[in-house]
Amino acid sequence: MENETSEKKTCGMGCKCGSKKWKHGGCGGGGGLYAFGFFGAAYYYITTTTGLAAGAVGFLKALVWPAFLVYEVLKSLGV
Repeated sequence: MENETSEKKTCGMGCKCGSKKWKHGGCGGGGGLYAFGFFGAAYYYITTTTGLAAGAVGFLKALVWPAFLVYEVLKSLGV
């Protein structure tokens, strides 16, 4: 039998799950939320454009939509 310590190791994802196989079932979940927001923002930005260049800019905006959100929240709070 292996000698196990009570310390939890940090896996490559940065969480202290203590799993020997490094399977992540509950260490996060923000990736799915970000993907959902990305697809929604991409749909919005691309469908409201009139040209190819504006569509490309819309795609880039969809990649960084959380930055716009945080900026507007901090601006409205007066920070």
